[in-house]
Amino acid sequence: MSVITKPSRKFKASNEYQVDLTPYRLLPFRFHEVTPEKEVIVSEVGDWLLVPRGTVLRLVSRELDRVQDAELYADLLANFIISDAAEVPLLDVMATRYRTKKSFLDAFTALHIFVVTLRCEHTCHYCQVSRVTADNQAFTMSRAHIDKGIALMMQSPNPHVTMEFQGGEALLAFDTIVYAVEQARVQAQMHGKQITFVICTNLAVVTPEILAYCDQNQILISTSLDGPEFLHNANRHRPKRNSYQLTVEGIAQARAVLGHERVSALMTTSTLSLEHPIAIVDEYIRQGFNSIFLRPISPYGFALRSDKKNKYQTERFLEFYKTALGHILDCNFKGQFFREDYATIILRKILTPFPIGYVDLQSPAGLINGVVVFNYDGQVYASDEARMLAEMQDYEFRLGHLDTHSYEQIFYGSKAKQIAEVWSNESLAGCSECAFQTYCGADPVLHHATQGDMYGYRPTSVFCQKNMEIIRYLFELMDADPQIERIFRSWVADSN
Repeated sequence: MSVITKPSRKFKASNEYQVDLTPYRLLPFRFHEVTPEKEVIVSEVGDWLLVPRGTVLRLVSRELDRVQDAELYADLLANFIISDAAEVPLLDVMATRYRTKKSFLDAFTALHIFVVTLRCEHTCHYCQVSRVTADNQAFTMSRAHIDKGIALMMQSPNPHVTMEFQGGEALLAFDTIVYAVEQARVQAQMHGKQITFVICTNLAVVTPEILAYCDQNQILISTSLDGPEFLHNANRHRPKRNSYQLTVEGIAQARAVLGHERVSALMTTSTLSLEHPIAIVDEYIRQGFNSIFLRPISPYGFALRSDKKNKYQTERFLEFYKTALGHILDCNFKGQFFREDYATIILRKILTPFPIGYVDLQSPAGLINGVVVFNYDGQVYASDEARMLAEMQDYEFRLGHLDTHSYEQIFYGSKAKQIAEVWSNESLAGCSECAFQTYCGADPVLHHATQGDMYGYRPTSVFCQKNMEIIRYLFELMDADPQIERIFRSWVADSN
């Protein structure tokens, strides 16, 4: 009769855990399958190698040979994945690289969004805020709140701040913008700060006088263009169905006064947009832009009320994204420079040692660290998405009020500390071991909105599904064709 031995819960002797450390030591790294044939190894500082599948197993099994695998061995050393000495000879270099990646934290908050009004003459079905009619004066930011917002902005340790005006339609409160610009210029000079002004507008109500003022004060214009006329008008409703016409005319007028590079556009992917990726890219090229930001609809605020027009699975967006990106690459193959901005942001993190200013792909997250929102009613929110949640009576990310809270209470108070517990992907389950951690970020607002929890659950996170697949796909493309990597590097160089 056989005897069944119960497994022991006691620790084994120390010699059971000893490994032969020769000829190399492993440094911290992560890995991920890119294709059935290739896997990527990523170091702690974001350096990477695309290698045949099975390389990681050989690496951790100590099967690599300095002579027989000379090229791979040298690459692993150069990319901070292994060390062939007990003491890492370039540890200081590695530490400097890591600090550089996180240097966006050095100066703290740069972007300060002022929601000057909720008034708007559009009725876009994906609008994420509770817009009001153009003649409703009750939802415009007071000058007292403008002053208090500027005072807080000047307390930011960042020497270069951006003051962005949003709505509603911001130009319907242009007198408020003028007041804010004049006051901010005075305060910036007193505090020794450089200041950049941006107006987010649909350009429907722009006038020569407004553009002249923007030119005099070097104000940048950011508008919305969703694609060709039929698509733009379907997404962005206006009584006369002339939203597209007014937008493209406004873009032309703004460029004529401000210059081509001071006018940018963003698109939002509705359900209808998913059917027309190539037409959308071609519209941006036709309008003279050299890039497009392919962004999914945000799961916030009033946009959620129209499931048929605004709700779709992440897989459908990824199909749309890949088709559009393929068309963009075809344009580049034919000699026409045109880039996709979201890919360029990720590629900057992959191909350079430098940080990026895009708040959604930062860790610690960009909310508070990179952006803060002063709402029309004086409420202060951790990000623009947090403000959108508040429109649905979800105040989880409200930091305080301009009338009652100090800078310290807003930026270092109990709510900021609560958010800080979940804003670093290095410490989040599912992110801490992810190969793409260095290239991704943390988004507590999105996870709260979609999963009811700031921390989030990665296996069902739309944030993770989208970013992991796009990052993996970019590696796949670079591996498939060296010319694609050269194109990607040209995008990164042009965006600096």
